[in-house]
Amino acid sequence: MSRPTTSPQPAGARSGAGQGEAARARTAPRPAPAGGEPRPGGAAPEAGEKRVTWAELYFDLVFVFAITQVSALLHHHHDWTGVAQALVVFVPVYWCWVGTTVQANIRDVDNPRDRIGIFAVGLAGLFMALALPGAYGRRGLLLGGAYWAARLVLLALVVRVPGVWRGPYGIGALVSGPLLLAGGLLDGGPRLLLWSLAALCDLSAPVVLRRRLANVAYHPAHLPERFGLFLLVALGESIVGTGAAAAGVALDAAELIAVAAAFTISCGLWWQYFVHAADAMRYAVTVAESRRDVIRRVFQYGHLGLLAGVIAVAVGFGETVAHTGRALGGGAVGLLYGGCGLYLLSFGYTRWMMFRSLSGTRIAAACLVLALVPVMMRLPAITALLALAAVLVALNVVEHLRVRRAAPAPEREEPACAAPELR
Repeated sequence: MSRPTTSPQPAGARSGAGQGEAARARTAPRPAPAGGEPRPGGAAPEAGEKRVTWAELYFDLVFVFAITQVSALLHHHHDWTGVAQALVVFVPVYWCWVGTTVQANIRDVDNPRDRIGIFAVGLAGLFMALALPGAYGRRGLLLGGAYWAARLVLLALVVRVPGVWRGPYGIGALVSGPLLLAGGLLDGGPRLLLWSLAALCDLSAPVVLRRRLANVAYHPAHLPERFGLFLLVALGESIVGTGAAAAGVALDAAELIAVAAAFTISCGLWWQYFVHAADAMRYAVTVAESRRDVIRRVFQYGHLGLLAGVIAVAVGFGETVAHTGRALGGGAVGLLYGGCGLYLLSFGYTRWMMFRSLSGTRIAAACLVLALVPVMMRLPAITALLALAAVLVALNVVEHLRVRRAAPAPEREEPACAAPELR
């Protein structure tokens, strides 16, 4: 990945704290909408900030339901086979959202034609969500057909872009969509194989077609906001998983403590992203010579790991909150601790891709979380929740102190409140 341009890297990034690289994120120039003349590497000319439209926010409501359905699928089958099956069907759901978000980023979609197109993709996404619980049973054809329909609509929305048939939108409509539909007509192993191939086609298209995407003018402010909102949707599922599990039990002191611990874990995951990473991601995409690479590596791929981790944690809450005194075994602890470990390791990946530096605190915390899995399998569920909450609280405190030490002192001629907050 290309290194950032001549914009200096903030003090926190040099200190290795893992968050300070966004010190100038709020004051960085705001690039123009994608309609301008692109710069080399996909950077757009500087101008006003592109805003998320109401149609996009309404579209996201479909994926609130879709994530709930993926969680339900994983809840019933959380062995290794179940995790693999859930991931294979989550990728097309996620990629439909990514495709809609990218086309809204590079074009002006605040018009009747594009609103209807976004809603059409949303309807296909709703059909996909309805198919998810029975995706490996009688609803496989519905999942495949709905996905192909979504890809055809997305291709139609950008069909006027030169060469779009030879890009990721063409791959989705002409390759992965038919593969998913064909898989829905089969059963068992052949279905999983074709769906896995479809997922690999979608995920590899931005890498294989990297040169074709070189001149796409991405708007740097819009995409970080959209991906942050999608992560909020997934974090909301962790609240739903906690509440749904607790609503059916007696709610004695142990259950209430478990709910508080689960909520603390969810808050800790939120804090890691929205306090310590979101501004850094916006900063990176703003100053990068190749926005295409930052968007592909940090947002399209990095957020797949973040979202998968949050969904696994949410399912883990459903397995632990209602059974506070019971030892959980490998499946539930694997989801809870493994999902948290994946989430933290994904930050290590994104920070390396943005700034070629390691996020030592998060990597160390992830290793600790994963190392605790064999121990927590034998302990009561409430202990597992409290221990994970303690690790996340400690991690956030350590990172806060490191950022605070790395923060530059405010200049004398300006009041302290005017200095940009170091994130």
